[in-house]
Amino acid sequence: MTRLIAIWTLILAWGLAPAGPARAADGLAHARDFQADAREAARRKIPILIVFTTHTCPYCERVKREYLIPMHKDKAYRDKVMIREVTFGDTAPLVDFDGTRTTEGTFAAARKVFMVPTVQVLDLRGAPATDPIVGLLSADYYYGYLEAAIETGLSRTRPSK
Repeated sequence: MTRLIAIWTLILAWGLAPAGPARAADGLAHARDFQADAREAARRKIPILIVFTTHTCPYCERVKREYLIPMHKDKAYRDKVMIREVTFGDTAPLVDFDGTRTTEGTFAAARKVFMVPTVQVLDLRGAPATDPIVGLLSADYYYGYLEAAIETGLSRTRPSK
């Protein structure tokens, strides 16, 4: 009986554990080298969308699960935006847009991220193309906020002739 309780406890603990990097890897690519990402985005003429998250943020998981992962998997969006995830406070190495070696946490702090989830759409030089989307805001309108930010980013990377 004790063994059965221990097994069920492990199963429940595993199922209720916060989603971490392994789960995020299923859908969104973590930022590693923004200089290389910017070159690829320039080639494709698309902006870069960064979602700043933490490992324990349920709203971050919801934004990723309901909005960003489906966008990332949708071919139409792959032709419109490059999506990267940065974990606030994390010490994973990262190359900034100017080639500076930093960490995810330091990069987030330099971007003045103070609340998660925060979404920033950037131009090809790493400058903000729009105001950041901070928090989950209204779930009913969140997709529209993302769409508008992506479209503004596209207008900065694909100027009209």
